Amino acid sequence: MKAGYKLFYFLAVFYAVVDVVYWQVGGEPLGVTAIGLSGGLALTIGFYFWTNDKRLGQQPSDNDEGEIADLAGELGFFSPHSWWPLPLALSACTAGLGLVIGWWLTVIGIGALVVSIIGFTTEYEKPGLSTH
Repeated sequence: MKAGYKLFYFLAVFYAVVDVVYWQVGGEPLGVTAIGLSGGLALTIGFYFWTNDKRLGQQPSDNDEGEIADLAGELGFFSPHSWWPLPLALSACTAGLGLVIGWWLTVIGIGALVVSIIGFTTEYEKPGLSTH
């Protein structure tokens, strides 16, 4: 993690310097904005890595003598089979196509998209069980 946040903080400073130089040389406003936003994105990612480093402490990737097996462990739960990505993609395509065809199709697509997102995120929840 240390290498990650140091790299992105360096990139943020680099983009800031390049942005100022580009602006002083007479760069277009769109280029100045794009380079500035790139610096802001690098700063955001660097801050995320820095806060995770402070919260989690020494990671196996920070150890110079570390082995690949040190990073082994549970990575999370991945669904073995799910039909929800299909209606999610189709409703997103319908909403996007509605921007070309007409607003009525966009409304239908967004409605289907909301239902698909809810179904996709609550796929493995048991109905009727209380969380507390």
